[in-house]
Amino acid sequence: MNVHGKPTRTIWPHPSDPGIIQIIDQRALPHEWVVEDLASVADVATAIRDMHVRGAGLIGATVGFGMYLAAREVSDDVTGFLTRAGDLLKSTRPTAVNLAWAVDRQLRAIAEHPGDPVATALRTAIEIADEDADACRRIGEHGLALIEKIAASKNGAPVEILTHCNAGWLAFVDFGSATAPIYAAHDRGIPVHVWVDETRPRSQGAKLTAWELGQHGVPHTLIADNTGGHLMQHGMVDLVIVGTDRTTRTGDVANKIGTYLKALAAHDNGVPFYVALPSSSFDWKMRDGLKEIPIEERGSEEVKFADGLCDGRRCEVLVAPASTPAANFGFDVTPARLVTGLISERGVCGATESEILALYPEQA
Repeated sequence: MNVHGKPTRTIWPHPSDPGIIQIIDQRALPHEWVVEDLASVADVATAIRDMHVRGAGLIGATVGFGMYLAAREVSDDVTGFLTRAGDLLKSTRPTAVNLAWAVDRQLRAIAEHPGDPVATALRTAIEIADEDADACRRIGEHGLALIEKIAASKNGAPVEILTHCNAGWLAFVDFGSATAPIYAAHDRGIPVHVWVDETRPRSQGAKLTAWELGQHGVPHTLIADNTGGHLMQHGMVDLVIVGTDRTTRTGDVANKIGTYLKALAAHDNGVPFYVALPSSSFDWKMRDGLKEIPIEERGSEEVKFADGLCDGRRCEVLVAPASTPAANFGFDVTPARLVTGLISERGVCGATESEILALYPEQA
């Protein structure tokens, strides 16, 4: 996607140093553009755990490159070292299924081509990143048809779309999942307007989604997290599109905390609620999202503090009494019954096991 008019991905090998992988440090956005160098598997683990990078697809791609850096560190016992590196990366964040998927894919590839683990790991990491970008591009193509259908009944008025958290190109390698259809519609000349949930406690909607929509020139308005229901009650939302960090084979969706509440409001007001995801975000082993999907609990400081610009400098402020305990659940699960449909790189389907498997028969 475009950053200051220049096509940019979220992760890439250093152009002149094969021992460095470069990322956008998303903690600095939207106020600063910081490119960070990752030189070891430990660097990658820290970047994922501390959310220098975040989002299901980008986490998977970062892990792919992390395993490449691990392969460069091996001196002996290749299998043992890479297994331990994979375990370290898997421990960083529990909810996004893309993380373990990328580790396991790298371990399989290296086991099948043991002669040159570094070259194999680099090739596989690049494949993971390229496939993620291509899958998101195709999600945009399939989701575009949904927006076009709504636009045909709007008599030239913008299609009003609400999204939650950031499932944009910053959460993937390029294009994004939930935002891909929006970008495709905007680029096609279809009038769209996006309601952007701020998405507390880390404000990824306010910081990231609003920033990237602005970079691409898409009309948008930032709203407090609790505003979506009001907008839907008053006919101000035509469509909700969100992303997901893990979706079961039966259509239950884990996404950033607050997604379930948006789905309830959409259901009550007859607003279509779609989830956009590449196939790497399906967990084909899970059937019951409420019982099986692990929900990450993060530090209370993310709830009690807010950060932003203070007199031109980034700073953090305490917004609650210092002694007040705070709970910080990172995700919630939206049951399949509240999901109108899933938008994947293979097409649009209902959130049922039969319809999902019709798109992915190899998983039956």
